Amino acid sequence: MPLDNNDSRDPNLPPSAEKTKNFSQQFAMATELPFILVGTIAVGGLLGYFVDGWLHTKPIFMIVLGFLGFFGGLREVLRRLPK
Repeated sequence: MPLDNNDSRDPNLPPSAEKTKNFSQQFAMATELPFILVGTIAVGGLLGYFVDGWLHTKPIFMIVLGFLGFFGGLREVLRRLPK
């Protein structure tokens, strides 16, 4: 589930529970972001590989779509980081 950056702090939570909640959210984001970046590159490269096979071309589409996947993944990672 993507982080929606809602600041829904419970005023009744003690400081230690708030600290644990913040750590959990940061840990979840830190484990999620690399998968997003690698996944978009892999999907773009795989699509390019199949397009190259279909059109009998050299790996130009794999490179181009891999780069597009990289830039799309980078955009998504930067969008999810807190401002």
